[in-house]
Amino acid sequence: MTRPPERTVERRAFVAKLMSCIPDALVVTGLGAPTYDVFAAGDRDRNFYLWGAMGGATPMGLGLALAQPSKPVVVVTGDGEQLMGLGSLATVGAQRPPNLTIVVLDNGHYGETGMQASHTRRGTDLVVVAKGCGVEDAFAVDTLQGADEIARRVSARRGPTLACVRIDANEPPRALPSRDGVFLKDRFRAALGLKAP
Repeated sequence: MTRPPERTVERRAFVAKLMSCIPDALVVTGLGAPTYDVFAAGDRDRNFYLWGAMGGATPMGLGLALAQPSKPVVVVTGDGEQLMGLGSLATVGAQRPPNLTIVVLDNGHYGETGMQASHTRRGTDLVVVAKGCGVEDAFAVDTLQGADEIARRVSARRGPTLACVRIDANEPPRALPSRDGVFLKDRFRAALGLKAP
């Protein structure tokens, strides 16, 4: 079963608007396009870009939200990566950190491996899955104004929240942040006021 055509929003513009609305959030990005989109919106010390950790963005965001309960944590990932780490939604639902927001950029494709159709293109609804895992505040967004709604939830910290953003299946030019994992880790720790190990 293939999902019917739906309204979508341009990914880069959406992410840029969202990032401008959440300047104080700790942001963890999934591999590939979500990282490029967040970096293109403006690099900052509170962004942690994951390289090659497919399925790891939501678990990392969960751990960060539990370790930093006074700070809003936002995960920006893709549908393919969230599908790879689907079990993490059950753990989010069990732990229920109020400061965690998961933003899934869903184009119905595996963008990093050749634009093959993902399971969301074939009928898997990540909003329904999240709710089934206990993430009660799960909803879909398909307009640029949806970034404002997500930002309100980030500020309210009544989460956990999952927003599935229906995006165009296009590939904007890549904007590549540093791939130096040690640098990214140390920079992120310093932004949190933590000393280097």
